[in-house]
Amino acid sequence: MELREFAETILLSEELERKLSIGDGEWTDNEPGAAIRVEVPARSPELIFASPRTAPGMPKFGSFHDPVKRGIAHHIMANHELQAVEAMAWVLLAFPEAPSEFRLGLANVIRDEQKHTRMHAERASRLGVPFGSLPVNCYIWKKVQHFESVVDYVAGLPLVFEGANLDHSLEFAEAFDAVGDLRSAALMRIIHRDEIEHVRFGWEWLCASAGENEDLWEFWAQHLHWPVRPSKARGEKFVRDARLAAGMPPEFVEKLEMWNDRQS
Repeated sequence: MELREFAETILLSEELERKLSIGDGEWTDNEPGAAIRVEVPARSPELIFASPRTAPGMPKFGSFHDPVKRGIAHHIMANHELQAVEAMAWVLLAFPEAPSEFRLGLANVIRDEQKHTRMHAERASRLGVPFGSLPVNCYIWKKVQHFESVVDYVAGLPLVFEGANLDHSLEFAEAFDAVGDLRSAALMRIIHRDEIEHVRFGWEWLCASAGENEDLWEFWAQHLHWPVRPSKARGEKFVRDARLAAGMPPEFVEKLEMWNDRQS
């Protein structure tokens, strides 16, 4: 399948199952076509983006003894993962001039995000919160609209959103473990392992895009669009080893761990 067809199907199809199942098999990138910027992804009526005021916030870990609260958490995370699928497809259409190696690698990351969406949606349903039964926000999707280049994407989504999930995924795993929900905890650890590779993908392309003597921290920060910033690339408990496993050098990891917004 051509990458363009793959991306167009994800963004223009309302059917959730179609969005999450297309892409099995091999891709080609022979006809990337002209650049297209999709303003809003097609979604089934129950998953159309709602006002942020109507979408539920993430339940506190202290409420996770209630299965419904855990279901709401999975519902929110399923929407995060679905937005990632759509955001990455948006990049494929918006930047057809990007190297095929990057575009094919991104398609492989999309395949993981499709899996993550299915996992969260299935778990939410089993906990009594079918995917689509609650309003969903468009936070990640809106941030993607500011990307002006592939480097903006690499800096923002893999190295901030997915970078932060290196921490969040284990925080949630521990919270699920604490209430005996071993299935949800295992799900989060699978996602954590995948996120290491996604951050590696982002880091490698950031390095490939920078000049030979470029300061990588400054190069990264220059391609972030406020309010996305370095402090957003981590959670409450900083998982240093995961970032080292993703290929980040120790000095970069240390700076990220210690960074605060007053240094900006």
